[in-house]
Amino acid sequence: MSEISKGASEVVSLLKGKGGGLSIAKPFEREIFLFDTRVAGTSHIAGIEELSPYLNVDDRLAFFREPDNQYDSKAIAIKNADGVKIGYVPKTDNVIFARLMDAGKLLFGRITSKELRGSWLRIDIKVFLLE
Repeated sequence: MSEISKGASEVVSLLKGKGGGLSIAKPFEREIFLFDTRVAGTSHIAGIEELSPYLNVDDRLAFFREPDNQYDSKAIAIKNADGVKIGYVPKTDNVIFARLMDAGKLLFGRITSKELRGSWLRIDIKVFLLE
């Protein structure tokens, strides 16, 4: 293998992420901490007790707007990395976050702590804006 081929191969291996795809960092991308809150509605999630061991501190959680939610037009569903819904951003905290998301901003959460209390799983999170 020539030195050029070897060098190119090393560069490609540095860029490869999980699953063999390219993972190129965006130079100005940053996570901006916005707020501490908790996941609401975990007691309404079927199987939350079985899911609890798979939710860990520092896990990233995805946020999805649900503008057609019959209980709250500003609802933001929270899902784990596997796409399983674990609850919602509390209604008392979601107005500004919903406006940001509706404007095209990417918000997400990170688990800071969790505690199973019977059928209720308390999950504390930090909310971030990805810029």
